[in-house]
Amino acid sequence: METKRTENREVITGSDFKRMVTGAYSEFLLEYETINQLDAKLRPQHVGRPGTDILRTMGAAVMPLAETKDDSIGGLARRVASAAILGARGNAGVVLSQIFRGLAKGLLGKFNATSSEFGKAFQYGILYAQRVLPEEPERPIVKAARAVAKGAYQAVRANLAISEILAAAIAAGESPQENGALRDVGEEIMLVFLNGCQKGLNGNFVSPVLNFSVGTEGQRLGLPDPRQDVVHPYCLTFRVATAQAEADEVERHLQESASFVVVERQRGSLVIHLHTDHPGEVLEQIIGFGTLTEMRLNNMAEPHAMILAHSSLMPVALLAVARDEKHAERLQKCGANLIALGGDDDIPSVGALVNAAHSDFAESYVMVSDGPRLNLVLQQVKRILGDRVEILVVQSSAEQEAAVRSFDRNLSAQANAERMRLRLTDK
Repeated sequence: METKRTENREVITGSDFKRMVTGAYSEFLLEYETINQLDAKLRPQHVGRPGTDILRTMGAAVMPLAETKDDSIGGLARRVASAAILGARGNAGVVLSQIFRGLAKGLLGKFNATSSEFGKAFQYGILYAQRVLPEEPERPIVKAARAVAKGAYQAVRANLAISEILAAAIAAGESPQENGALRDVGEEIMLVFLNGCQKGLNGNFVSPVLNFSVGTEGQRLGLPDPRQDVVHPYCLTFRVATAQAEADEVERHLQESASFVVVERQRGSLVIHLHTDHPGEVLEQIIGFGTLTEMRLNNMAEPHAMILAHSSLMPVALLAVARDEKHAERLQKCGANLIALGGDDDIPSVGALVNAAHSDFAESYVMVSDGPRLNLVLQQVKRILGDRVEILVVQSSAEQEAAVRSFDRNLSAQANAERMRLRLTDK
């Protein structure tokens, strides 16, 4: 039966979008431990805490909204997407970040959006989420995403208000479980996200979002502090001609507004490479030091935005992920050059691994996971960095140590990755 199209002139503003995103964060604050407990029931052998991963990903996503002066829905969506992509933790976080990426693509260049435009952008987000997951065997979150997209499609075609589009998507995702089975973790995450967006749009979310988990109440409850997940997505490089200041002095001056800072003196000028979330503020700080030239600004959340702005110590290095200090020591003895440390409650983010590759340690990297918990995280790193990095996903710490032992610093990153895969196949 053909869906009847209705008259609807609703406009979705940047303020509406802010409320939706903060509403989703608020809902995950309330439900993230429930998601962790559900995962423990359904997958008792699984190592990881998807509820915590998704909450910290959302924390990274909402932080740019606290200080931004951009009121456009397209600009806000892009800021949130960039922060979510680099702040993504765990496989669940990567899937969520791709929803935001699709939303940003669909809202690009728009100051406000109609319900139909926002609904189509939302469907775009679901499509992006599906693309990062293998379809065979079909994962429950993919099945849920398809059901949600189908429900939203009918509502978009009928030109319904965005609150009704979200309600239709939620209803489609809440299909009854066979034999009273528990809803899968991925399906639960999708529904928590949609319910949070709907509550945020309607102004019904519970917590004073950004203050809830950073104040004394949040500390008392042991909630993750979203300030720890702030992402600096913009890679800024430029030259300061005729600068008289010392390189280390300028580097210290820029530390407050940037995460990664490298300042080198070359031929009487200072060459600066840094990561920040406010490039304008950085330029205002530095403009008095001399004439700014050769300026280049890249959003690191975009694929292949990598810049190598300085010389490296070695051609190729191996970075391995370790759960704790003992694990890290074993990997270093096996031959790992760099360690990304992180347990289940502090799993390395996409941005942390991207920043490692931005260091002056090596021109290219082989990154080796410590198990399936980083499958999608490493794939997202590869999408961003392209040929600068090769990834190897293993199934256990034993496989990881065997792969690390086969690393040869005289080979390229690609040749090393192939050598490691063969080593695992031959075991």
